[in-house]
Amino acid sequence: MKTILLIEDNNAIRENTAEILELTGYEVLTAENGKVGVEKALETRPDLVICDIMMPVLDGYGVLHIFNKNPQLSGIPFIFLTAKTERSDFRKGMELGADDYLTKPFDESELLSAIEGRLMRFQHLQPEDTPASALDTFMDNARQVADLSSLPADRKTHSVRKKQYLYTEGDEPTRLYYVQTGKVKTVRTNTDGKELITGVYGPGDFFGYLNLLDNTDYTDSALTLNDSELIYIPKEEVEQLLLASPAVSQEFIRLLAGRVSERETQLLSMAYSSLRRRVADTLLRLHQQQPDGLIQLSRDDLASVVGTATESLIRTLSEFRTDGLIETTSAGGIRIVQPDRLRRANW
Repeated sequence: MKTILLIEDNNAIRENTAEILELTGYEVLTAENGKVGVEKALETRPDLVICDIMMPVLDGYGVLHIFNKNPQLSGIPFIFLTAKTERSDFRKGMELGADDYLTKPFDESELLSAIEGRLMRFQHLQPEDTPASALDTFMDNARQVADLSSLPADRKTHSVRKKQYLYTEGDEPTRLYYVQTGKVKTVRTNTDGKELITGVYGPGDFFGYLNLLDNTDYTDSALTLNDSELIYIPKEEVEQLLLASPAVSQEFIRLLAGRVSERETQLLSMAYSSLRRRVADTLLRLHQQQPDGLIQLSRDDLASVVGTATESLIRTLSEFRTDGLIETTSAGGIRIVQPDRLRRANW
């Protein structure tokens, strides 16, 4: 018998809903607010949670946040039950990792259908009698909203020290990588040992998916630029997600298209643009990727992104600084002072 935790501060709704669920054959635990609900879940792990949002003591968003962060509770299917119907409230709940969203008033068939659908999906995604993993919860969320950034939530984080290789050219892809903190570069090396950086990835970025989806060995290598925290999503789970959700497949296609376009622009710039133009375009691109706008790459790495000698890069950066286009920090970081001038300059 499946156990459902019902968290609802309205006595009438709580009692009526619990009666419906018990008549359907579920064991029901009830709580009048979020705090009591979390305490009951820790005592008896439920198979599914139905939770109101607007409650005293601890609201539904707070309950879901605790469930996501607590290893004992993560991975439990979670359905929000609320009178709030605004799109922003729906998005907030789904982004936090909710699996479904029912609005009051609801009818019996709608409630039971949502519960059965969630329980069946989670049972299908995992072995019998094995607790649902956190990834299953967020994979299910991604199926509904096609938001790939929700996939890594509450996954195990792997700490990787600076300048450690994650994979090298010729390795077989086994997982999708997600950057939680830190920075990673992908590089390709020619026969003379010269290195070209093909990508720089920071917090919130996926990488390693090109060869994973193409089912070919890696054509470049990936290593950390500084101490980083990464999340690994196994190849089998990525394939399952893509097969199950056209929306998420389209999101991957969008990522691929953007990556291909970026590489084409990089190659065209290297072939036809002046050195100053190439350095300017690279700085502008990296500037947009940084939340604080500060570019923190070694001069050697930056030269590899541009595709030039380190000495030539340093000379060009010195000219930009003299012209008042950029400024540098004592630690070697670069900040663009006049992005519009840098973008419009005719070199």
